[in-house]
Amino acid sequence: MSIKKSVCSRLIKNFQLRELFNQLGWNNTTKKEAVAVDSQTYQLEAIAEKSAFFMFVCETAGKVPDYATRKKIDSAITKLYHQHLIIYTDSSKRQQVWQLVIKELDKPSVVRETSYFSTQEPELLFQKLQHLLFTIDEEENITIADVTGRVGTGFNTNAEKVTKKFYEGFKKEHTAFLSFINGIAEAQDKDWYASLMLNRLMFIYFIQKKGFLNNDKFYLKTKLSETQARKGKDKFYSFYRNFLLVLFHQGLGSPDHSKVEAELGKVPYLNGGLFDVHELEVTYTGIQIEDKAFERIFDFFDQYEWHLDTRQQATGKEINPDVIGYIFEKYINDRAATGAYYTKEDITDYIGKNCIIPFLFDELKRSYPAALKKGGEVWGLLQQQPADYIYPAIQHGLEHELPAEIAKGIDDVSKRTEWNKPAPAEYGLPTEIWREVVERRRRYEEVKGKIEAGEIHEINDLITYNLNITRFAIDVIQNSSDPELIRHFYKAMEKITVLDPTCGSGAFLFAALNILEPLYEACIARMHAFVAEAAAGKYKAFDSTLKRVDATEHPNLQYFIFKSIILNNLYGVDIMKEAIEIAKLRLFLKLVACVDVELKKHNFGLEPLPDIDFNIRSGNTLVGFVTIDEVKNAVPALHAMFLEKVIKEIEDAAEYVKRAYDSFREVQIAGDATVKEFKKILTEKLANLNEKLDGYLAGLYGKDPKKAVEYKAWHDSHKPFHWFSEFYDIVHDRGGFDVIIGNPPYVEYSKARKEYTIKGYVTEASGNLYAHVTERSFNLLSSRGGFGFIVPISVVCTQRMQYVQNVLTSKANNLWLSNYAERPSKLFMGAEVLLTIVVANSHDQNKTCHSTGFTKWASIERELLFAKTIYSRLENKFKPYVFQKTCSSIEQAIVNKVMKEKNRLAYYMKKTSSNKIYYRIGGGRYWKIFTDFQPKFILNDKHSVSSRENYIYSESQEIQQAIICLLSSSLFYWYFILTTNCRDLNPSDLQEFPVDFIKMDQNLMDKLKLLGAQLMEDYQTNSQLKDKKSSQTGNIVYQEFYPRFSKSIIDQIDTVLAKHYGFTDEELDFIINYDIKYRMGKGGGEEDGDE
Repeated sequence: MSIKKSVCSRLIKNFQLRELFNQLGWNNTTKKEAVAVDSQTYQLEAIAEKSAFFMFVCETAGKVPDYATRKKIDSAITKLYHQHLIIYTDSSKRQQVWQLVIKELDKPSVVRETSYFSTQEPELLFQKLQHLLFTIDEEENITIADVTGRVGTGFNTNAEKVTKKFYEGFKKEHTAFLSFINGIAEAQDKDWYASLMLNRLMFIYFIQKKGFLNNDKFYLKTKLSETQARKGKDKFYSFYRNFLLVLFHQGLGSPDHSKVEAELGKVPYLNGGLFDVHELEVTYTGIQIEDKAFERIFDFFDQYEWHLDTRQQATGKEINPDVIGYIFEKYINDRAATGAYYTKEDITDYIGKNCIIPFLFDELKRSYPAALKKGGEVWGLLQQQPADYIYPAIQHGLEHELPAEIAKGIDDVSKRTEWNKPAPAEYGLPTEIWREVVERRRRYEEVKGKIEAGEIHEINDLITYNLNITRFAIDVIQNSSDPELIRHFYKAMEKITVLDPTCGSGAFLFAALNILEPLYEACIARMHAFVAEAAAGKYKAFDSTLKRVDATEHPNLQYFIFKSIILNNLYGVDIMKEAIEIAKLRLFLKLVACVDVELKKHNFGLEPLPDIDFNIRSGNTLVGFVTIDEVKNAVPALHAMFLEKVIKEIEDAAEYVKRAYDSFREVQIAGDATVKEFKKILTEKLANLNEKLDGYLAGLYGKDPKKAVEYKAWHDSHKPFHWFSEFYDIVHDRGGFDVIIGNPPYVEYSKARKEYTIKGYVTEASGNLYAHVTERSFNLLSSRGGFGFIVPISVVCTQRMQYVQNVLTSKANNLWLSNYAERPSKLFMGAEVLLTIVVANSHDQNKTCHSTGFTKWASIERELLFAKTIYSRLENKFKPYVFQKTCSSIEQAIVNKVMKEKNRLAYYMKKTSSNKIYYRIGGGRYWKIFTDFQPKFILNDKHSVSSRENYIYSESQEIQQAIICLLSSSLFYWYFILTTNCRDLNPSDLQEFPVDFIKMDQNLMDKLKLLGAQLMEDYQTNSQLKDKKSSQTGNIVYQEFYPRFSKSIIDQIDTVLAKHYGFTDEELDFIINYDIKYRMGKGGGEEDGDE
């Protein structure tokens, strides 16, 4: 069922809202509710319902209630009807305010309000009804989830399947398209141009399906047929040259279409640079592409449904802009080992919000301290409703009392026999055992108690206690009674600079966009409310802002907000030019998605896209000058006497470029037609400055710019990027970027240096690009900025990473380190990488470091993964280069007791003796096997030794058995997980374990000797011989052990060790049951399995 615009407009104008929803396919309802707010009662009448989603009308005796009152009405009605929309009307039927509060699991509530006055045409409201609500033609058994998804912010549940299918086809089509291109000599350039053309065509497919191109949803195919009919089917190259280039350069890329309108039809001017004459088109003027290429690619594209709205319902064939980013990342990774991985939205959101929002609050605190004083309105909001900010996942099942057999173990360790069993769904989250349920409840009470006691009163506390920081920020804005708070917060948002230094196709930039957008909207809504409820001219700062917001050239509020964020807040750099083009394309699609075609309006109602060529740049993040001091050090000796003059020339040029960029941005915001002239001037000046800087940098590499061939080879391989010139205003004048987030490449420098080398990095010895990008990022970060990267887990536990650890601890006062396994499930699908998310800032003066444990999860838990994050403060460290992976005070207590031991295990090891201990250096995620006998290993029918086998020696049999017990214990497994990369077992991991056998009670030593012998016998009894064929070595027969069947003996070993170390019963219970769900839930062997 659909509704005509004329019918919709008439019903809205006449306030016939019940009839309106009848037309939209909703059900009638007659429910009525009375809501009391501030001594006044408001009557709400439900006019429509669909699967328990209600549409209410609140008609008042006088004016529409003010914003604060509307918020209170909504809060009251939410207790009765969780999902709803309220339409406020005045008695004179002159105004409507449509209020939708969007609620999603583990996400903050977002208020969306749309006002309509009877003197207006209800065009915007009509758009909202089509887009924000839903056009109903579904069957009657539609669910509440379906309705909520259509009305609110549902998402495409089928995206991964269709993305994979589309990608497999896209790879083939890209290869085929490449074969039809002629006139480009360089293979790399040819491949790049193929990607550029496909990017442009995909963009056009999205906007033609929305009706922007001559109101023809099959515009490209129509024009292909027309061109071939006009030029003749035997003209194999007619479409590309005679039509597409005209469409790109004189149509979509030009404000004046008059000369080509007869051929192109009515098309909008897009700007944005996407359809400008490309540098490849300048270099290769004779490019030709056969018509057959377009026939084939259009046939492929037509197999799918192209939607700009990422919230469209899934049919199994839809493509949306988010898919394009994934396709690019996957395509590039398949083509070359870049060490980059597609970063899912949950990762980018977690990192983004915990860097951006704390920075904004820190800016608010500096510019307007009164807003965040302890005991004030902001923190009172948190205290009044603590459960609102603790993620629902943590609160799951709290309404049920624990069963008696579980509850009795809370205070009595001996009564926890049921705790390792799966918890029923009404109590537990997916895969949870009772032990985890009890701990989650304890955590909830702890955090709730701290909030209620007022102990959480700094924005960093919301990171530490993993509270819903986005919802908190939005609620602070929406509920603030202080206009100065809104003014200062909005000012901080307008100025914030967010950088991804290796941005790829823009995943983190999109996260920043989506984090900032509801904050912008909430601030603007509060400004409107303050202005509407005050005398004219009282809030001049708000009047000025709202004048820009409400300017007629903006299609709607969302477009203005997105455009403002993209132009003012987002910055990205990537070494691959294709990546930059995709990132910009996706941002443009985000803007176009906000606008519906208005055929009668100028440019179809579409404001020209912003040109962000100077926000998102291509170059090598690691090669180039950051500061003027670096430039000074690079000026050759022969210039020494002219150093001051040379530097002044460079600074003057950089200052000129900065002013040119400011002017360029201003004319874009103003919609000035001279934008292309400003861009040309800016491009020329920046190129001249970079050319000079390139020459000085080449000198550091021993290259002479006068030797053209040698210099070009160096320049092409190193791709220098000078932060000093490209972002002079931010880096030089403002002290750096405010927030830097991203997912740097995980590539060994030894591999990268075949292409380029780096200079002056203290992390060079760390030997991986992610370490170097981290160092560069902190050199680009403002002194109070926020930092967030996802990197390999080696950053917290590998000796060579001490250099990057030193960067982190010296440059940031506050660190949060969360650690993730790759089994049973993984953060990056298809990549066997163990990962750490690093979040850092310097908002507090006291240095702190918080860490999580080693997080494992099944794929079914992915949606709740970050909501369940638990940090604990890191105090004592086992090793200087290890940030151990602990997540509780119990673990820290155990660390402290173990570290008191005087000796280390190395003290009891000998270079050689008859008392040998065998172990494997790799494998065994869940168990580490140590034996006093050599495991069987037969290679091609001959007894042999595994290449993964290693051994140590002890001075006596007694010490041998004690060492075997210690290394086989759950205590050592815990230590191994805390202090290593959780994969490889290096000699130092054994040698540095704290133990003092000399001071151990002899009775305990005797018990260990007996238990060691029992364990070895049990290992042998439960072991199996397994066959394996290796393409490299041949047929292998090896002995596999199943230590879980020996867990009772291992538990006895841990009990003995607990007495030696002085563990409490609670601490021993923790060690015995450490990682129990995964260690005992596997097949019981050493094998490393997937889900």
